[in-house]
Amino acid sequence: MDQPMASQTPSSDAVAEQANLAEAFASHVLEARYEALTEDAVGQAKVFILDTLGVGIAGSTAFAADKVIAAGRSWGAGAQATLWGRSEQVPAGIAAMANAFQVHCQEYDCVHEGAVLHPLATLLPAAIAFAERKGGISGRDLLVACAVGVNVSAGLGVASRAAMRFFRPATAGGFGATAAVGRLMGLSHATLVQAFGLQYAQTSGTLQPHGEGSAALPLQVGFNSRASLQSCDLAAQGMPGMLGTFEGPYGYFPLQEGQWDLAETRAALGRRWMIAELSHKPYPAGRATHGGVEGLMQLMQGLTPDMVESVVITGPPVTARLCSRPDVPSPSSNYAQLCMAFVGAKVIQHGFIDLAHYRGAELTDPVTHEIAKRIRMVSDGGSDPNALVPISVELRLKNGELRQWRCEQMLASPSRRLTREQHLTKFRRCWEFAAEPLGEEAREKLIAMVDDLETLGDLRDLTALLRPKTN
Repeated sequence: MDQPMASQTPSSDAVAEQANLAEAFASHVLEARYEALTEDAVGQAKVFILDTLGVGIAGSTAFAADKVIAAGRSWGAGAQATLWGRSEQVPAGIAAMANAFQVHCQEYDCVHEGAVLHPLATLLPAAIAFAERKGGISGRDLLVACAVGVNVSAGLGVASRAAMRFFRPATAGGFGATAAVGRLMGLSHATLVQAFGLQYAQTSGTLQPHGEGSAALPLQVGFNSRASLQSCDLAAQGMPGMLGTFEGPYGYFPLQEGQWDLAETRAALGRRWMIAELSHKPYPAGRATHGGVEGLMQLMQGLTPDMVESVVITGPPVTARLCSRPDVPSPSSNYAQLCMAFVGAKVIQHGFIDLAHYRGAELTDPVTHEIAKRIRMVSDGGSDPNALVPISVELRLKNGELRQWRCEQMLASPSRRLTREQHLTKFRRCWEFAAEPLGEEAREKLIAMVDDLETLGDLRDLTALLRPKTN
């Protein structure tokens, strides 16, 4: 085990080895080749690139997206990169921040369950913003950058042996974005090591807004996405970062994770593609709610809301920790997406949960909140601080009947992948929420382009489809 407790002071020999992980990551990021990717890794990279683009487009009309963009306009001018779902183009750093916010602000983006991390939310907006700024970056380049970047961010997540105490999609996600941008930028090994250090100097990701249901939570994803561009630009100019980024006495693992073991992470580099291990979010809600959602959709067949007496959803400690928050009469959309009682009430009420359920009067619907009073989420007391399954649902009817459901793997996890039809249905629904109409023709062209992404010569042809067509 590597430096398992934050309270331990490393020996002088250990200090001399503290750059090892940053150096190992840099070697993997820069030496990987497209030909080394498995067929499944390439296929899943395409699936989740398209999924992330769709979710980011939908986020263009979510709460606070306009506020992020309005603030960004005062930070610089220039038409370097696209704001997904809008006609406007802005400097690359602002695009990365705004698009990353849009990707994560609805809790609909893909996740690596073992790492408890949304790796593409931070990575893809930064990589695409850089590709637009630079020009000439190919689809094949993007596929490799995404694959190595996910290995970095998810590699940090799977190494943790403690309950999450910082917001990993922002913190670890920023290192994955730095890896992807550094790869596309063509940084040297030594320079990328310094870029990781500069990223750590900017890393942010408190869990406080998670508990409060604040839009500051996805904003942290945006901060770290933008920071990855800044880190690589600074490193390319010779700005020194640090060497003990991950394992130093004040590094990422001691301060942000507390307990860790790097054996799995080191063994994976060059041998395992974690992008093939990602899970869809089939429902627009925190992943910890998804077992409850699927169970309620199954158990409510043939029932009406007035027949339900109570619901108890039981899962590992992290599920209750993240989503057992009490229902409130007038929640923010960010609060509601992570509230099992609210999400479950919408499922009981409508038979499904949709992006539209977090907008306008849906958030304060008294029927929803009356149903939510009957729903509880509790911990099973398990010992794994990062496990999201198993999940069980007990639905008791007013006539005394008890219905039960249980899952060992949630829908859309690697062992229960969505079908292509389900994947595209989600993408097309997201497309409908663009801030400015993008059109069905562009939507279908984008699907086809991502399907053949390895043949695309310049990613600017792809991003042209993410904004309305001009005459």
